[in-house]
Amino acid sequence: MARRLYGFAAERHAFSEAEADEALGESVGAALAELAAAHLIQPRSRPASAADGLGSDEPARIHWSAVSPQAAVARTLAPLALRVRETHDEMDRLRVRLEELLPEYETGTDLRDRGRANALELVTDPAALQDLIGELIASAESEVLTCHPGGGRSPATLEGAVVRDEAMLARGVRMRTLYQHTARYSRPTAAYVERVTALGSQVRTVGDGLMRMILVDRHTGLMEVQDDIKAALVVREPNVVHFMAQTFERCWSEAEPFSTTVGPDQARSISDELRQTIVRLLAEGLEDKVIARRLGMSERTCQRHIAEIMRAVGAKSRFQAGFLLSATAAAVAASAASEDSAASPDSAATRAPLTHPPAEAPESAAPDGTAETS
Repeated sequence: MARRLYGFAAERHAFSEAEADEALGESVGAALAELAAAHLIQPRSRPASAADGLGSDEPARIHWSAVSPQAAVARTLAPLALRVRETHDEMDRLRVRLEELLPEYETGTDLRDRGRANALELVTDPAALQDLIGELIASAESEVLTCHPGGGRSPATLEGAVVRDEAMLARGVRMRTLYQHTARYSRPTAAYVERVTALGSQVRTVGDGLMRMILVDRHTGLMEVQDDIKAALVVREPNVVHFMAQTFERCWSEAEPFSTTVGPDQARSISDELRQTIVRLLAEGLEDKVIARRLGMSERTCQRHIAEIMRAVGAKSRFQAGFLLSATAAAVAASAASEDSAASPDSAATRAPLTHPPAEAPESAAPDGTAETS
């Protein structure tokens, strides 16, 4: 109906509602309101005439006239266009306010990126490394964790470390240190341990698998560099530091307290563990120098242990010793897994010589002239 009414209106200069009702044959009130709301028709008054049946002094009757669709579009969309302009203005104001923060963001990201670049830093100069260690220890607030593989430490290194560590412990900083078992036979190391443990430090030893490192307050670490004992990797990346701390805790839980007085029974126990570790590494095919370095003993002492082990298993070559030791280990594992089998005298006799104490105390591998991370 609205469309028919608009066509009717477009054909006339003006019309009344009554005229439209009569011409279209039905009431056009609703359609008239619809077209008026869309600005497609507009009210238009004209003076009353005799043809209308009204006197000249009566009010004019409302008539309507059509409005072009283009004009209707302009009037209909004007409020929307105004809201769009206001929205654009608000967007521009918001953009300006947000972009004012750009300098702060760029400054922050520059600092963040610089921090990321320093998350891992390689230090190769021994003097610079020692200065850095001193600064880290001096700045420690709650805890320092250290690992020192390689047996006993040199007297020169310990002389500087004991002064620094005693000052740190006196401030109330907790300190835990891991050595290898061979460090127990180093008199300078044992003397150092005696002094720092008297101030509350805790020291333990393990046989193998120790990585040289320092952790300060669990936010900065120093890690050994492969094939360069004089260098260290400075670690500030939180995930890597966390991994280092977890590694330390696993080693610590398996370590034994460092006793400065080693009795015969304890010496035998430690020697047995060292020999069993040599057996395992020998079965893996490692060379004498590698085994010696991993256990913190001199290569000569390591070779003496290996010779004794080879005699115990009746091997004439390292290859044969590795094969026999691997076979023996497999047989022992199978025997332990069987619930109804007991250890045979032969196997006990085979293993017994491997746990005899050494003829003399192991010689520690002293890192002469090297920079130690402690």
